[in-house]
Amino acid sequence: VLTGAVLVVFFLGIVHCIAKLPDHKSPREREDFLRRIPDQRPSLRRGIEGGQSLASAQGFNPNNSSGSGETGLISLTSDGSPDGSWPISVSPDSEEYEEIIHPADPDVSMFVPQFWSAPLDRDGSRFSRGRARQIGTCTSASVGRNHARGTECPPDERTIFVSLASYRDYHCRITLESIFSRAAHPERIRVAVVDQTKEGDIPCSIPTTPCNRDPKQVLCKHREQIDVYQMAAELAVGPVFARHICNRFYRGEFYAMQMDAQVLFAMDWDRNIIQQHDLTEDEMAVLSSSLTSAEIGLNSAGEALTTDRPVVCETHFYGRGDLIHLDTGSQPDFKPMKVGFPELQPFWSAAFSFGRGHFLVNVPYDMYQPMIFSGEEISMTVRAFSMGYDFFSLGKSVCFHVFATGENKEKRKSVPLFWENENHYEEIDEDLSDNSMKRLIGIIKMTDLNVHAWNHVGNMYGLGKARDVSRFFETFGIDAIEKSHEHNLCVIVEHGKMHKMFIQHLRADGMGIDYSRLDYKFKDPHG
Repeated sequence: VLTGAVLVVFFLGIVHCIAKLPDHKSPREREDFLRRIPDQRPSLRRGIEGGQSLASAQGFNPNNSSGSGETGLISLTSDGSPDGSWPISVSPDSEEYEEIIHPADPDVSMFVPQFWSAPLDRDGSRFSRGRARQIGTCTSASVGRNHARGTECPPDERTIFVSLASYRDYHCRITLESIFSRAAHPERIRVAVVDQTKEGDIPCSIPTTPCNRDPKQVLCKHREQIDVYQMAAELAVGPVFARHICNRFYRGEFYAMQMDAQVLFAMDWDRNIIQQHDLTEDEMAVLSSSLTSAEIGLNSAGEALTTDRPVVCETHFYGRGDLIHLDTGSQPDFKPMKVGFPELQPFWSAAFSFGRGHFLVNVPYDMYQPMIFSGEEISMTVRAFSMGYDFFSLGKSVCFHVFATGENKEKRKSVPLFWENENHYEEIDEDLSDNSMKRLIGIIKMTDLNVHAWNHVGNMYGLGKARDVSRFFETFGIDAIEKSHEHNLCVIVEHGKMHKMFIQHLRADGMGIDYSRLDYKFKDPHG
């Protein structure tokens, strides 16, 4: 990894190399490092000039209390609908990049893609069906050569943006190959990889054999559909920040998907998951799940071996003092009422998420939560709920997790974790983790802390206008202030009980469950 912020274009996709972490042992060396950085960066224009957009562009300003990164590059046609292209890539030497300050080290800056759009309800209005249906590119263009055809796009031509964050994981490359090789329509897939590595680690995007020797390899055939942000592992501060950078690569695709770097896909996964999403008849549906083990759930031909699938319904309070928060741990496996049909569930999982592209726009990962691991999922759950999104279990699993079991045990256990950087960042700010958690629970109103006790920077990472978060806590038996909850919540999910009750209140326009018409408060049936 080169010292400084160097942008490199690899022969495979677009790869972005950013600053290596400065050595803090010597203040003089650190000062020299920081002085050298500007000379090694390309000149990038910050923000955008003129044109129409759903959110005004905001250039980098380290003193701006609203935070950096709240830009919008979306352009509109003469009739006000989005203008889009396919295929598309975010070039590091284009005007689409901006400078941000590393969330855990104020002396380190990074170049990252600007957001395609700010959240689409931040203009004071509720996110509408009309606006939702406009979003989504298509592999084929309209008569006017616009690929942003929204819901007019045929199902098999709808594009899929995949967010893949990896920390020093050899399996990332296998996951990336699986995404393309087992898709029914790989031509509609675009993957953004944030590959956090050290020298000697296996890169996610480099095939086992050079492309000029074997151009038929999956990663060679689809190299134009892969954007790789090559990031020094020393800069890693957890999955939230890595996935935040992934979010920035989104450029108006019809669907947005996220999963971990140690995953294997089933055959025709893309067609299967789109069919499942369509079956919900809910524009705001997000299919989400922890994942079944690939060892028991998937054969070598990519065929699923089980119809059971995890349902995200278990939760518990975790932490200490003012930092206690809800966490989701291991989840139970249930059979769906009908195989292939998704069912409503209370929570969202970071292990797998699939929804319309606007989900990623409206609920972007918060860049100001370094060193957060536990708490990631409840933060996204509550913020998405407030925007009007609904969470569904899968009707049939489309991908499986490679756990540290069986023949994979030793190799998986050897994969490092981002926690190896914890001591370094605590030397810079000993309250870093605590302050991140205070921000997290402050935003989702899971605390009675004084409002000044947590970092308010970055207003695009807040709550939506569709639902009040108190409705979420009340519905699922959670006391966010007293840190208590009703137990055995999964009983309302098993056998589709929650789905049958709640789906009756799906709005007539398909824009999510209308919780104002739902008179339900969960109580532990065994309590």
